Amino acid sequence: MQDWNGYRTELAATLGQIGQISPDLLKAHDLIATATPKEPQLDAKTRELIALAVAVTTRCDGCIAFHSEAARKAGATKEEMVEALGVAIALNTGAALVYTARAFDAFTKGEG
Repeated sequence: MQDWNGYRTELAATLGQIGQISPDLLKAHDLIATATPKEPQLDAKTRELIALAVAVTTRCDGCIAFHSEAARKAGATKEEMVEALGVAIALNTGAALVYTARAFDAFTKGEG
């Protein structure tokens, strides 16, 4: 497995270099990443668990590194994380099933 603390540190340093070249790029990301409604309905822990599940479904190691730490700091437990990631697993299998139907349709429609 990976040294997530070291990876997070290295990634932050690289992103810092990118930010020096294009500060607006990182500002735009940060604006979107921190956007919340005027009256948030989700607490920080729930938001981070959702972010972690999305990070798994999009296969983003950097997102996993940052949001796993943020979820832990927001008070998420291992059990809550596993439950949230179970939703990510279910979504991925659902997506594979839907795309299986698409592939089946493409194959059978090509039969002529």
